[in-house]
Amino acid sequence: MAWPGELVAVFIRGLVSEAQVQPAGVDLRASEIYRASGGGFIGVEGKELPPYSELRPRENEWMLEPGYYIVRFAEAVEIPSNAIGICLPRSTLLRMGASLHCALWDPGYRGRGYSLLTVFNEHGVRIERGARIAQMIYLRLAAKAHRLYEGSYQGEGLWR
Repeated sequence: MAWPGELVAVFIRGLVSEAQVQPAGVDLRASEIYRASGGGFIGVEGKELPPYSELRPRENEWMLEPGYYIVRFAEAVEIPSNAIGICLPRSTLLRMGASLHCALWDPGYRGRGYSLLTVFNEHGVRIERGARIAQMIYLRLAAKAHRLYEGSYQGEGLWR
């Protein structure tokens, strides 16, 4: 069962506008955009992320050519113990020829997460810093999770 947006908003810090609270989720804003400058590795017992370089917006906008980018969201998300989070692209992003790819957010996760942004539009896209690009939805678990998220991304990007 999906949670209504006003309930999801209780678990998200850093909202700047009521417009972010949607009927069935909460819009997340683009805070930082990175480009990978090398390869990565995922193995049976370890991982190695590629090095990233942050792209600086020009006049508060990023002009993104076709390719893939890593986006960090402005909001801090907490996934309650009785739910999972799913992040989806906003339809305007899709209509511009770009998309977001997100993994499932486990119960107990806290942090300012990342997503993969892929620009398919051959003319590129412009994104303003702080633009709403994703929608976070929560789905209630059918039963209590046997444990909460304790992975290496726990607490990433949180303000001190």
